[in-house]
Amino acid sequence: MENFAIENFIAMIVLSYLLGSLPTSIIAGKLLKGIDIRKEGSGNAGATNVFRVLGPKAGITVMLIDMLKGLIPVIWFAPLGANSGLLGWEMINYQILAGLAAVFGHIWTIFAGFRGGKGVATGAGMIIGLGPWAVLICIIVFGITVAATRYISLGSILASLTFMAVILVQRFVLGQEVPMQMLIFSIFIPALIIFTHRANVRRLLKGEENKMAFWGKRGAK
Repeated sequence: MENFAIENFIAMIVLSYLLGSLPTSIIAGKLLKGIDIRKEGSGNAGATNVFRVLGPKAGITVMLIDMLKGLIPVIWFAPLGANSGLLGWEMINYQILAGLAAVFGHIWTIFAGFRGGKGVATGAGMIIGLGPWAVLICIIVFGITVAATRYISLGSILASLTFMAVILVQRFVLGQEVPMQMLIFSIFIPALIIFTHRANVRRLLKGEENKMAFWGKRGAK
């Protein structure tokens, strides 16, 4: 029974990581134009670069698939670990672990030399599974930021910080019950997003970050 529990727990992590590792942007580049998306545009294997290089339809499709890569582990794979009985944790712990495994898989994909995207869409999908109402606020902040500045990177960072702010307000201002695990996760996620966008942050501080061109000529970093 103990071995069975361990196998289920490991299966949860491995399945989540492998799903997150699915290199959707790279696949899209190969299928639609026969290119390596990592050698085009900003060189990042994420939905934003697909949007720039392959157009809005491809970018939105990749983004939605990347979100599913974060959502599915939280909904389907986490119960596998929880039902194993290993560690005796609450469900949210397994959900966070499964979701993070998917996000790590997206950022460091085993299928493409550990060079993946920046984890924003997959992280958003994970958060939808944990707290969908918070995602709506993050989307609004992201949309307003990108519409006003046309900086996708800035919108992504501010959206992740908004998620943290919402959780902190919920617990410490509104006095609502928020699991400590969720509180810690809400702090970890923006730290991870800022880390994966560290090059963008440097360009933003220097005023060198290119803006997203939603119409007409593409080519922003």
